[in-house]
Amino acid sequence: MRARLQDKRIVICAGSGGVGKTTTSAALAMGLAAEGARVAVVTIDPARRLADALGVDELGNEPHLVDPDRLAGHGIDVRGELWAMMLDPKRTFDELIGRLAPDEAARDEVLSNRIYQQLSGAVAGSQEFTAVAKLYELDRSGLYDVLVLDTPPSRNALDFLDAPDRLTGFLEGRALKMFLAPTGLAAKVVGRGTSVVFSLLNRLTGVDLLNDLGVFFRSLGGLIEGFKERAAGVKALLSDEQTTFIVITSPEHEPVEEAIFFAGKLRDAGMPFGGLVVNRVPPLDGGPPEADVDALAAALGDAKLAGKVARAYAEERTLAERDHAAIEHLRKETGEDDPTVVPQLDGDVHDVDGLVAIHKYLFAD
Repeated sequence: MRARLQDKRIVICAGSGGVGKTTTSAALAMGLAAEGARVAVVTIDPARRLADALGVDELGNEPHLVDPDRLAGHGIDVRGELWAMMLDPKRTFDELIGRLAPDEAARDEVLSNRIYQQLSGAVAGSQEFTAVAKLYELDRSGLYDVLVLDTPPSRNALDFLDAPDRLTGFLEGRALKMFLAPTGLAAKVVGRGTSVVFSLLNRLTGVDLLNDLGVFFRSLGGLIEGFKERAAGVKALLSDEQTTFIVITSPEHEPVEEAIFFAGKLRDAGMPFGGLVVNRVPPLDGGPPEADVDALAAALGDAKLAGKVARAYAEERTLAERDHAAIEHLRKETGEDDPTVVPQLDGDVHDVDGLVAIHKYLFAD
């Protein structure tokens, strides 16, 4: 990984759920910080895995400096700085509106609009555009040498590639243009029957939904060019030569196929595929194909126990052979001849010591 990440400014970690993506992202960031870089790792995972692993009480929507004392004495010397944050998609979307609005009045009009409040929660909940928009913002700040992004599971992560185009497509779509048409046309498009429904809702609830829609789309109209410029900047960032995607998997069948799928999509989209990390690989240490039951019985003094040990050995060896065959399949299908392999560690990785253990394999000489 040291060679693969050299001169990279953006590292996007993608993979299916449950393969150790969050901890690998944190270990990569820790390794880069250990070599003197100022690094921020951004997670979208609402669980506290990243905060717990780094020994941080709470992560918010802005990078938080990990106390160097938290890392001292764990077998790693961090010469740079390690920052961490957990993305709040709704807040990030609101902040983006604030930056793109021409003035405070326009910003407040959008943020207070009921339609926006509902739609922004849904849009932000999809996470993809807000994540790369935050990445873009942090990159433009110039405060960090490297940004490491931990993404949602891989088929969702594919939406990172499409998010800028989807946003631009919406802003340039016929439906939005229709609502931004001169006053009265939108109401005609909505239709008489629907207008009656809106009027009834207004009388029953006191909510003028049609007016809210009009205000929302009129307010959005003033932000369109800013959104389009931001989408173009985000798209350029994803394909920049200093950006790389690291695909993370485990050797089980489904995560392997997800990794192959995602690596192929990256190449189809012309995005930089920087490498493959295979986590939780059981060792295949060159032992015999099967255990010698007689020798075990003599050593243990218990024939029944020797039989159980032999069966357990056979099962573990079968699993190890299956997983190593999966790695060969990954090599063939992704074109990645030299994936980084992290063996199955004792226990779950939930603290700094666990991150250091992963780091030793990611940055091994």
